[in-house]
Amino acid sequence: MNKDSETKTGGRGQDARATAGGTPAPRSPAPQSAAPQSPAPRRRFQPKYGEVNIRDRGYLPHWEAEGATYFVTFRLADSLPQSVRESYRYERKDIVLTAQRQDRQLSAAELKRLDELFGERIEAYLDSGSGACYLANPRIAGMVADALQFFEGRRYRQFAWSVMPNHVHCVFRPLPNWPLEKIMHGWKSFTAKEADKILNRAGEFWESEYFDHVIRNEQEFHRYIEYVATNPQRAGLRNWRWVWVRSSLK
Repeated sequence: MNKDSETKTGGRGQDARATAGGTPAPRSPAPQSAAPQSPAPRRRFQPKYGEVNIRDRGYLPHWEAEGATYFVTFRLADSLPQSVRESYRYERKDIVLTAQRQDRQLSAAELKRLDELFGERIEAYLDSGSGACYLANPRIAGMVADALQFFEGRRYRQFAWSVMPNHVHCVFRPLPNWPLEKIMHGWKSFTAKEADKILNRAGEFWESEYFDHVIRNEQEFHRYIEYVATNPQRAGLRNWRWVWVRSSLK
């Protein structure tokens, strides 16, 4: 496996940096009489698509696509008031059920609204530092960061992550035979047990559900990379160590 150069601030004190990139403008087709054009350079990120499955365990539906790249957020169990959780779940499920009853795919406007809901109902509370914020403990944050990287190249390909005081963001692509749900279970199960040992506590550590978004194109990919990389600054955290962005996003 070829290893890309990486920028890691969890434990090395280096600055995380997001890689900028845009989608090349479409070219008009060449006239038939024109000389053949050289092939366009390969883009740094080639989104992958496959058959999309919707998995619903009675809480939030999860979209899973073979070969897809995901933006995922998981959080501590006490990081959101119940009223906020229920409001988000209700409106999200209502949008999905409306499309299902009409036997159609979600529209572009509905997909956009689902993304907006996360920012409106969830992110603002998380970045305010609600709950016990166990991940502000450097031992726990470092342990979670190590877990996110442990199976890099074997179960998934990581592009970016940030370990915040009460939640985690990551952008990654599962490798064949490793579905999203299985990767998430592995991360959450291991880190919860290790955190409970450090804190000498028992009980639910992570919220059972997580937010996931299938990245649809290159523009979205770079937008979410930037979002993850700059989350500590937006939350008012200075010199936050637990951010990582792959320096070669290929």
